[in-house]
Amino acid sequence: MKVGIPKEIGVNERRVAVTPDSVRQIKAAGYEVLVESGAGAGIQVADSAFQEAGASVVQGTADLWSRSEIVLKIQPPQQNQSLNLHEANLLAEGSTLICMLRPLGNPDIARMLAQRRVTSFSMDMMPRTTRAQRMDALSSMSTIAGYKAVLMAADSSPRLFPMLVTAAGTIAPSRVLIVGAGVAGLQAIATARRLGAVVEAYDVRPAVKEEVESLGATFVGPPLSKEETQDAQGYAKALSPEAQRKGLEMLRARIKQADVVITTARVPGLPAPKLISDEDVAGMKPGSVIVDLAADMGGNCAATQAGTTVVRHNVTIHGPVRLANTVPIHATQMYSKNITSFLLHITKDGKLNLDWNDDITSGTCVTRDGQIVHPGTRERAEKGAAQQAGSPARSNT
Repeated sequence: MKVGIPKEIGVNERRVAVTPDSVRQIKAAGYEVLVESGAGAGIQVADSAFQEAGASVVQGTADLWSRSEIVLKIQPPQQNQSLNLHEANLLAEGSTLICMLRPLGNPDIARMLAQRRVTSFSMDMMPRTTRAQRMDALSSMSTIAGYKAVLMAADSSPRLFPMLVTAAGTIAPSRVLIVGAGVAGLQAIATARRLGAVVEAYDVRPAVKEEVESLGATFVGPPLSKEETQDAQGYAKALSPEAQRKGLEMLRARIKQADVVITTARVPGLPAPKLISDEDVAGMKPGSVIVDLAADMGGNCAATQAGTTVVRHNVTIHGPVRLANTVPIHATQMYSKNITSFLLHITKDGKLNLDWNDDITSGTCVTRDGQIVHPGTRERAEKGAAQQAGSPARSNT
């Protein structure tokens, strides 16, 4: 079977799905590997490096896609402006796609893949289990985002992070508040602590308290149960109105004291929860900094603008998108290991071996046999199709 690695075409996307080292692993598993010419340019890897690893370099984009039985990508399929074709329509019918599909936010793409009878797997839907850890691309990219968010905040803050004792007197350390103690939040805590800041971490999930404290930060959170705050896979879920009220009261008191606030709160498939109001921003110290890692999902801060930086009430608010692109070499290395591990997980004797009783295989599958099989995505796709047709959506239940 032929595994294809196309060049990513997203705006400012510098990563590629696999490294030459991963190409060797895929070849050893019995696959033929095709790499689009120039795919590794963003990570300073020449076509010749892929060839030395055993891949065939393909010059034409359409040729690469049409010849590939399995396509490994980072970003979801999107419109290719130079070809005036959507990447979903470049896939060979009946082929397999593995990428960060984000299906709940891209139901139309899922519908296109189903129509082409593509079997698709979404790397961002990996179960939070020990068996799946080496395949957890979402955690890999979140680690980078948490690290870079702190560097961005330190660079734009008018205050130093560490306490310094100098001949001119003692400089107090910056106070950093991390909102959300998931993977990105924990990495942000560790990075801010290394830079010498005093760190607090807010989260509604009591289960993360021990992790926060092990990194040297102070845990802040309302008294809520595990069942109220996270789903069966360990991801955060939408809170009840009462739980939101309890949490926001505690959070707002801490925001006023912080020099830097880094927000990471996301709920899969839903707009990011609004945790910082315009009134909260106005109450912050002049010169304070907010880095909103949920900017691409609407932002945790009411004033966030995705992809740009704004200043409001003398507070600098960053809305970065895809921070992993800013360190593409290491980001590619991490993602490459994740996606290659997943491919090998569903491989036997050089061919796909799809066990639908396996929680990793079934849990990440979005489309197969001409159908959208992920329930939440299917529901959204049906609603979207019904709205386009001008009729109410039929219930699945």
